[in-house]
Amino acid sequence: MGLYDTYLAVRYRLRDVDGPRHVAVVITERDLLEQGAYETLERFLRWAFRYDAERVTVLVSVLDEAVVSTLERELRELDTPRKMAIRGPTDTERADTPIRVSIGLGGKREFAEAVREIAADVAAGELAPDAIDESTISDRLVFPAEPDLLIKTGAERLSDFAIWQSVYSELYFTDVNWRDFREREYLRALIDFRNRKRRFGT
Repeated sequence: MGLYDTYLAVRYRLRDVDGPRHVAVVITERDLLEQGAYETLERFLRWAFRYDAERVTVLVSVLDEAVVSTLERELRELDTPRKMAIRGPTDTERADTPIRVSIGLGGKREFAEAVREIAADVAAGELAPDAIDESTISDRLVFPAEPDLLIKTGAERLSDFAIWQSVYSELYFTDVNWRDFREREYLRALIDFRNRKRRFGT
């Protein structure tokens, strides 16, 4: 850790304000094709838990689903500080591990599958329409937890991810590309998060 990174870390630690317990990051398949991209991801995961995150969600957007199996194989080789679960575009099994990775499982598809499950339960008489609320939907999502902080590198736009879960998340955009993302960039995101007043839609 360089001197500036140490300064940012001390600055972050000195403030008596809670940091994000659940951090999400959106990257692309092209980001992972860059040299050193997986090492950056390993470091990112270590930073997150070092600075008190309890859960990390990695959202990988893909243009071609044919690359999903390759990305999944590479991601399973990561040296991670906590247990990790990986879900692809067609997966429906819930992910509850400290590290969760979505490869191409877009928010629209995830939400539509949850609605289909609810509709099937209603049709089978197992769920009353009047009993449907927000938790009914959340409980059927593959990635049900809501991030406190969602980081997007490289551009100020979001991909089709976590459209239900991130509605109250604090969004942090950086023009730093994933290949250049360092601990100082992560600390800047944390400091920015702490400087905000969360309103949760109010």
